[in-house]
Amino acid sequence: MQSVEYRTAGALALSLGGFVVAASMLLSQQHQASAVPAFAAQTGQPCTACHIGGFGPQLTPFGRAFKINGYTQGGGSGWEAHFPLSAMVETSFNHTAQDQNPPPHTFGSNNNFANDQDSVFIAGRVTDHTGGFIQLTYNNVDNRTAGTNGLSVDNTDLRPYTTTVQAFGNDLTLGLSVNNNPSVQDPYNSTPAWGYPYIASAFANGPAASTLLGGGSLAGNTIGVTAYAWYNEHLYLEAGGYGGMSTWLVNRFGVGPTPLNNRGLMPYIRAAYEWDWGNNAAWAGATFMHAAIDPGFSTGSDKYSDYAIDGGYEFLGTGKHIFTLQGQFIHETQNLTASTANYNATNGTNLSSTYGLNTINLAGSYWYENTYGLTLGWQHGWGDTNAVVYGPLSSGASANSSPDYNGFSVEADWVPFGKDKSPLRPWANLKLGVLYTFYTEMNGANSNYDGNGTNASDNNSVYLFAWLAF
Repeated sequence: MQSVEYRTAGALALSLGGFVVAASMLLSQQHQASAVPAFAAQTGQPCTACHIGGFGPQLTPFGRAFKINGYTQGGGSGWEAHFPLSAMVETSFNHTAQDQNPPPHTFGSNNNFANDQDSVFIAGRVTDHTGGFIQLTYNNVDNRTAGTNGLSVDNTDLRPYTTTVQAFGNDLTLGLSVNNNPSVQDPYNSTPAWGYPYIASAFANGPAASTLLGGGSLAGNTIGVTAYAWYNEHLYLEAGGYGGMSTWLVNRFGVGPTPLNNRGLMPYIRAAYEWDWGNNAAWAGATFMHAAIDPGFSTGSDKYSDYAIDGGYEFLGTGKHIFTLQGQFIHETQNLTASTANYNATNGTNLSSTYGLNTINLAGSYWYENTYGLTLGWQHGWGDTNAVVYGPLSSGASANSSPDYNGFSVEADWVPFGKDKSPLRPWANLKLGVLYTFYTEMNGANSNYDGNGTNASDNNSVYLFAWLAF
């Protein structure tokens, strides 16, 4: 997978500069990065070589190998192969079953058109052993909150060094990742950072309950360094740790002013095994992460431990009919010592501080000629009754203090560009789609879940989007 060609001096300067900036100032909001045209130009391959549906983020076996090898593979020709810049624009129309009251800042109560985000990528190979990508984003939808400017360093994955050696007669790839979102460096789309839905409405309300790994609370609030090994293109092992960003960094990029306030290193451990045969691929994996976080009550810290298992299957065939299935189950143990002490002192209660939360995220897709796609998704969560986090005297999200939810989604897509014979390949990539999301349970009930007459179905939404990468 390694190439011996070096990028141009301009690409080298841009990428090294990006490494310095991102290593000290990583910050993001939870957005998905699509197929990056600069990678396609660098490798000389169409977007369908790396991405199912000709558009990210679902990866093929070739795409996973490209990522694990540090984004360093060459093969392209001409100036385009040495040009490390790409851009992305997402626009949408958003309809929710119930009007939002009060309406989002600068938007109407319903039927909103939005420029969801505009991104610039610095992405590509620096040397035979160094590569990565940095996503810089302006998000107009996040700007709906007064006092934020919508600007951020988005999902970022830097590979300072990768190499391949021989071990027991097989290839062993070793590498390092510096990133700002746990699992953004992972090669599998069954982990949270790249899991389904790949794009979704920022206006629609979702469940109150979320896990440490799956909820996005660590995305852009952390800086992590992990080391990984990939043996014989089958066994993937990774370990490292994350820390929260300082108040100075949070304030400089407009997401603050409150930092994560973690106590100590947050360990991250990942293992996965992949099988490849014919035009099929399957994998199974497990992830562990732990964090102690100070919620700001001067009563100590809350501790979270996430245990996740995930897996997936891909049938690529000849490229005419493609099927994919992936999913993840997360079990989280929670010892909310600080939050519970504060709640008990405020409300005169004697609640336990120990709780558990479980989530499932499944998605299955069919693609015809990497052009027309249909995806069905299921998101389900359940756990202990928890008045400290979800009850009427805390967030008010659930009248019965339950985190339980159950939702489904149906997505239809059309990708006219991104194939081998597409015009202006690889610099013209467009994905048009509609995503319908509906709930049968929200925050512990089907009807009147908040005690104010709100039903689960009131959060159903229709999201029409245009996703352009160039």
